[in-house]
Amino acid sequence: MPDPMPLSTPQPTTARCPESPRAPLRVCTVGMDWFPEAPGNGLDRMVHGLASHFADAQIMHRTWVTGEPRHARRPDAVRAFARGSAPLPARLWAARARIGTDLQRGDYDVLACHFALYGWPLPTTDLPFIMHFHGPWALESDTEGDRSVRVRLKHAVERRVYQRADHFIVLSEAFRAVLVRRYGVDSDRIHVVPGGVDSDRFYVGSPRAARAALGWPTDRPIVLTVRRLAHRMGLFTLLDAADRLRHSHPDVLVCIAGTGPLRDDLQHAIDERELHDHVRLLGFVPDADLPRAYQAATLSVVPTTAWEGFGLTTVESLACGTPVFVTPVGGLPEVVRDLSPRLVLPDTSAGALHDALHQTLHGRLAMPDAASCAAYAHNRFAWPQIAAATRRVYDTACAA
Repeated sequence: MPDPMPLSTPQPTTARCPESPRAPLRVCTVGMDWFPEAPGNGLDRMVHGLASHFADAQIMHRTWVTGEPRHARRPDAVRAFARGSAPLPARLWAARARIGTDLQRGDYDVLACHFALYGWPLPTTDLPFIMHFHGPWALESDTEGDRSVRVRLKHAVERRVYQRADHFIVLSEAFRAVLVRRYGVDSDRIHVVPGGVDSDRFYVGSPRAARAALGWPTDRPIVLTVRRLAHRMGLFTLLDAADRLRHSHPDVLVCIAGTGPLRDDLQHAIDERELHDHVRLLGFVPDADLPRAYQAATLSVVPTTAWEGFGLTTVESLACGTPVFVTPVGGLPEVVRDLSPRLVLPDTSAGALHDALHQTLHGRLAMPDAASCAAYAHNRFAWPQIAAATRRVYDTACAA
C-alpha cells in the first residue's frame, strides 16, 4: 500500500472537495515518465512543471509515473508504479494495482490523467476525472507512418478513456477543436490551459557567454530548433530551408537539438547535401544546458507540420529573449501571435521558412527584442499562473 501523503504538505480538508477554492485540494495525477529522470517529451515536461508548482495553487498531490522504484532526484510526492522499460502488460497491471489501491483509500478530491494508456486500466471511482489532452495519440502514430493494428487499438483506448472523463484540459483552442471533431467531446467540458515556463531557469542572458559555455561559434548567426526527431516535426523542411539559406548567408549555422527515430535519416540528408558546415545535429541537450542554447541562438524555429498543441520550446525560447518562428499548425500561432504576427509563417513550406529567416538575418523583417520576448513569456506563461489556472478547472469539476 502506498505511503501516506508527505507531512510537509498542507493538511487535507474532511469534505470530498474543498468548500473554498483557497482550501487545499487533493489530487491524484497520472503521467508517463518523470522528467528529468528521463529525457522528457512535452507531456512529461508539463507534468513536471505542474507538480513543481502545485503548491502555489494550494494543491496537494501524488503523481504516478513510470521509472525506477527509487530515485534520489524524484520528490516524495512522485511515485513510480512500474519501470518504463517493463512490458506493456506489466505496466498496465501495475497501474491498476498500485494506483487503484491508492485511489481506493479515499484521500483525493480529483483524479487527473495525462496519458490515455495509463488511464485505461484504472478502476472507476466517484472522483471527478480530469483528462489532460496533450495530443491525439493514435493520429500522431498514423502521421509518423504507423499503419498497423496498433493505431486502431490506440484510438479505441483513447475513446474509452475520454468517455469516462468529466472534464478535459487542452493546451490550445486548436486542440479543443481536435477533441470535438475527432473524439466527439462536448466543447463545454473542455478548458484551455496553456503550457508553462520556469522563469527561474529560462531568462535573458548574454549570447556570447552562452556560446562560449556551449562551445558554439561566436561569429555566426545561429538558428536553433529543439525537437523530437520525428516526421511531423518538419525537420526535413528545415534542412531544405537551410540548403537555400546558405547561399545568401554562407555563415549561417542551424542547430537541431533532440533525439528520435529520424536521427540517421537526417544525418544522411546532411551528408548527401554537404551541409556539414551549416547544420549540426546536437543530439540530446541536457536540461541544464537548454537555457544557454536558447540564449545562444539568434533565432529559434518550430517547423512542425502536424499535431502541435502548444510547443513548450516556443515559450522557453521567448523567455530567454530569442524570437521564434512557428508554422501555422495547431496551437502554435496562439502562443506567439499576440507578441508579433510576423512570427507565424504563412505555411509549412521550406520556402516560407527560408524567406522569414532570410529577411530577418538581412534586417528587413523586424523582430521583437529580447526584453519584449521575455516579458511576454513570463507574464503569460509562468508556471505559478498555469498551476492556478489548472486549479480553477479542478475546482469546477469538484463543484459540478
